[in-house]
Amino acid sequence: MKLGAFSISLSVKDLAASKAFYTKLGFSEFGGDASQNWLILKNGDTILGLFQGMFPQNTLTFNPGWDQDAQPLDEFEDVRSIQQALKASGVELTAEVAEDSSGPASIAMLDPDGNPVLIDQHV
Repeated sequence: MKLGAFSISLSVKDLAASKAFYTKLGFSEFGGDASQNWLILKNGDTILGLFQGMFPQNTLTFNPGWDQDAQPLDEFEDVRSIQQALKASGVELTAEVAEDSSGPASIAMLDPDGNPVLIDQHV
């Protein structure tokens, strides 16, 4: 199963303070919109999403259809196919997508420790 680009989405209390901290660690702004309380930072292939007031806790995020530079891939495993495989293996999803749909969609689940995992396809 190919899940696509990986990032961690951090639930932050103060977007500006978090951006300043991670900038000191060598991250630079890659995307997002601070006026909407979210930024994407990058250091090499490592991606951090900073989200103030959007998620209740830190979330592991995968983006099928994207590479680590948020560029569309010619070939990728669609989120609906991933959903089908996860359900077949007994993974309980907390959010599903209609299997007869197409295009952008997301699914979500919790790992055994309660950490949210989001598979968020933008293409």
